[in-house]
Amino acid sequence: MITTFMTFNIQTCRNYHTRAIEVDLMADTIKNTRAEIIGLNEVFGDGPNQATLIADKLGYRHHYFAQAIVAKGRPFGNALISKYPWKEIETIPIPDPPRDTDEYYESRVIIKARFENPDFTVIASHFGLAKSEQVNAMKTTLSLIDEVKTPLVLMGDFNITPNDDKIRPFFERLKNAYDEKIPSFPSGAPERRIDYIFVSPDIKVITSAIVAAVASDHLPHIAVLDIPE
Repeated sequence: MITTFMTFNIQTCRNYHTRAIEVDLMADTIKNTRAEIIGLNEVFGDGPNQATLIADKLGYRHHYFAQAIVAKGRPFGNALISKYPWKEIETIPIPDPPRDTDEYYESRVIIKARFENPDFTVIASHFGLAKSEQVNAMKTTLSLIDEVKTPLVLMGDFNITPNDDKIRPFFERLKNAYDEKIPSFPSGAPERRIDYIFVSPDIKVITSAIVAAVASDHLPHIAVLDIPE
C-alpha cells in the first residue's frame, strides 16, 4: 500500500503572515500535497473542531481529536485525519514532569491508531519545550514502540533537534524518512528541524520532503511510504 503521510503543526490554523485564523489555508496546504494520513498539532477541538473542518474540506471521513489541555477556555491538542478508516484509536497521556523548575510546560498526549488491510500503526504527538517533559515523552513513546508488532509510522512536532541526545533512540530504532539537516521551523525562515516522520525498517520510503509552504509557523513534512501488505 503506497500512502502519503504528513505531520503538520497548524498553530490553531493561524496564518503565519497575517495572524488570522484561516482553516481553508491549512486545508488547501494539505490538499496540495495529496496527503492521505495527516497528524496535526496545536488544534482547537471546539468552536468548531478544527480537525473536523479540515477533514471535511479534504473530503476525508475519518478524523480524531486528542485533547491535551484546555487553552483559552477551549479543548486543545493533537488530531489525526485519514482517507482510510482505522481499526482502533486512542489517546495516551504523557506523564507530567515534576513542577519544581521554571521551565514552561503543558500536559501532552499521544495518538495511537491501528489500521487494517494492511495492518499498520500510526503514533503521532507533540512534545513539549521543557526538557523534563521531553524525557517523559520519549520514555512513553519508546514504550509504545516496543509494544507495536505491526509496521509503524511515528510522526509529530517533537521540539527536539537532531543533535540532541534525547531523540537519538528514535534514530536508532527506526528509519528517519528525510534528511535531518533540512529545517522545518520557523516556516518563514527555517533554522532548525523539529518535525519528523520515522518508520519501522519494514516500511519503504519512496519519497519525502519538508514542503516549502508557509501557512502556519511550521513547514509541513510529508513522506510517501510503501506499507507492506
